[in-house]
Amino acid sequence: MQKLEIYQSLWGMQLRNPNRPERSDEEAFAMVADAGFDGMCLDPSVEEVAENLDKQYLFEKYGLGCMVNAFPYAPDDMEPLLDFANDMNACSVNVISGVMPIRPEDAVPVVRDWIGTAKRKRMPMLFETHRDGLLNDLYFTLQLMELVPEMRLCADLSHFVVDRELRAPVPERDEQYIQAVLDRSDCFQGRIANREQVQVQIDFPQHQEWVEIFKGWWKYGMSQWRERSDDDATLVFLCELGPPPYAITDAQQNELSDRWQESLQIRDWVREIWMELEQS
Repeated sequence: MQKLEIYQSLWGMQLRNPNRPERSDEEAFAMVADAGFDGMCLDPSVEEVAENLDKQYLFEKYGLGCMVNAFPYAPDDMEPLLDFANDMNACSVNVISGVMPIRPEDAVPVVRDWIGTAKRKRMPMLFETHRDGLLNDLYFTLQLMELVPEMRLCADLSHFVVDRELRAPVPERDEQYIQAVLDRSDCFQGRIANREQVQVQIDFPQHQEWVEIFKGWWKYGMSQWRERSDDDATLVFLCELGPPPYAITDAQQNELSDRWQESLQIRDWVREIWMELEQS
């Protein structure tokens, strides 16, 4: 039977508010476990591997699965990041590549090399749609998808909405492009954007049109994943609402909404979508 697991981002648990003491990793893991999430995601570069290895006991203590968002900035960075993921018993690695050739065809060798390394290390690898990374741009991504058919994606569509200043309602051409990305995606991330802001407050009235657009994209992507995946496959959905400056703040540097409560709301929406798909 196919299974849905919902993870939370450790980065997303940070407060980064000069008016409040920072939440400890232990507090973050306890909150995430108590709220019923299935796992936590870490975001290391090679230089941060050692400090992230120190968090291994927290996964064991709180019974949470691990996912890795890896940030390689050179071709040789991938092997140590994959070794770290295996040491953490991660379910998969999402690559936000700092290796960024201008032409899609120039990215093919490194992408194929990394895919081969991941297979050798027996670690599932996805390439995340992300600004200031290899898949910074929707059009570049679509071209690279054609050049490397074996490349699988992790869809954080908030970046493409801002990158392309997508309009609402989404034009048919752009909707088809987004669906092409979702058709290649085996993990989805929970953040809602509009065409000017990468992370909007999900309960504000002015943002409801985009809330419904993103929920529709998640439902489409999850439906396509269910159709093509094995009967015993597990889909991971990552709630990843970033701290400031992702989160918009007032003049006192206080956030305009409660990201933790928003993460719980997105988690509940995704569970409802999954149940709808199971019943249909």
